[in-house]
Amino acid sequence: MSVLLTVVYVVFAVAALLTVWRIISGPSILDRAVASDVLLTLIICVLGAEMAINHHTRTLPLLLIVAAVGVFGSISIARFVARRDGGTK
Repeated sequence: MSVLLTVVYVVFAVAALLTVWRIISGPSILDRAVASDVLLTLIICVLGAEMAINHHTRTLPLLLIVAAVGVFGSISIARFVARRDGGTK
């Protein structure tokens, strides 16, 4: 079980580093927005995995807050890009 957990942690860490790299070097704001959504999804997955491994639900409110921030952030960026590109209200 310990080896499996180590592999899972390494996979999540590598995915997070690659996502942060895309946020930093993304050529457009939409690339950065998608990468930030992926990073928030990774955080949600890590929190969910931690809850399952340790058999508790203490971090469930944090999980819900991170999910809400992701949704509202995506909507805000989409509205900003639509207005900047001359789209409709």
